[in-house]
Amino acid sequence: MSEKPKNRVWARWVVLAAILAGLFLFFQFDVFGVKIGLGITPIMPHVYLPGEKLTEHPWFGVFYPTNTFVGMIIADIIVFAIAFGVARGVRSGKKVLTGISGAVEALLEMLYGITEGTAGKWTRQIFPWFATITLLVLAANWSGLVPGNETFGWIEEYEGHGYPIKQVAGITTIWDEGKAAEGAEGEAHGGSYAVVPFMRPVSTDLNFTFALALVAVVMVQVMGFRSQGIAYLWKFWNVGGLFSKPIFGFIDFGVGLLELVSEFSKVLSFAFRLFGNLFAGAVLIFVMGSLTRVFAPAMFYMLEFFVGLIQAIVFGMLTMVFMSQATQGHGGEHHEEAHA
Repeated sequence: MSEKPKNRVWARWVVLAAILAGLFLFFQFDVFGVKIGLGITPIMPHVYLPGEKLTEHPWFGVFYPTNTFVGMIIADIIVFAIAFGVARGVRSGKKVLTGISGAVEALLEMLYGITEGTAGKWTRQIFPWFATITLLVLAANWSGLVPGNETFGWIEEYEGHGYPIKQVAGITTIWDEGKAAEGAEGEAHGGSYAVVPFMRPVSTDLNFTFALALVAVVMVQVMGFRSQGIAYLWKFWNVGGLFSKPIFGFIDFGVGLLELVSEFSKVLSFAFRLFGNLFAGAVLIFVMGSLTRVFAPAMFYMLEFFVGLIQAIVFGMLTMVFMSQATQGHGGEHHEEAHA
């Protein structure tokens, strides 16, 4: 007998409760002379390009932990949790995995099929890198979509357009006193302050994207040497035809030098593509959240949901394709078939 699909009625109530909470917090209604709701005006967050330091004292004398470092730890924990969850589901003996484990299994099967069609006999060596990079970047991207993840933090003085501090229901926060509704009780203290979040998605930090790009490009070279040995260097220093075929040999030599330059440019391309898309998406979300209130931000969250997925797959897929190309010889005398 097949299992009946679960009717998750509670999810509808959670969505309804979230909508009502948003209406109560950000709107104020006058019902028969009684004001209902706080009417809080969303505050325009401050944009910080680098990760913010969590402490003024370095760890081990050299390392300053940042809120993007916290985001990296969270992304790593998510990837490990996914791995243990899928392994547990496989060991349970179920023929078909369900829930998150089933979704991850479907994603990995798709990635393996793409790798097998591209890398051939090198699939087993390349696929683990493809899958790991994709899952890590995906976890890092989606960790920034948790509502309120950049709302909680510490308050520090801000030079520029900041906001005063206010105590609301025993919570210290910053408050736009000029536009705030009268329904929220509390006393504002003058000054210019901003909230620095405890956690930021690590993919919005150029240090992370650059380091991951460096790992990807280095492993491309490793796969080239593993498949071709020292002959892999002919791809960049092709002098075999300089004297036997002067014109075309010189062209091949120039192409090799361009290939060498392109390997370095891959690092920049990888790093700035991921960083630019995710940082712009994060800015878009909290800017639109400050301009609109309840319903419109949901559309941008959905947009960034797909952007995060696409960027993770693109990063991993480009790594896989470059690794597959590195296993193939350059030129007729050093050619080696990549497929079995």
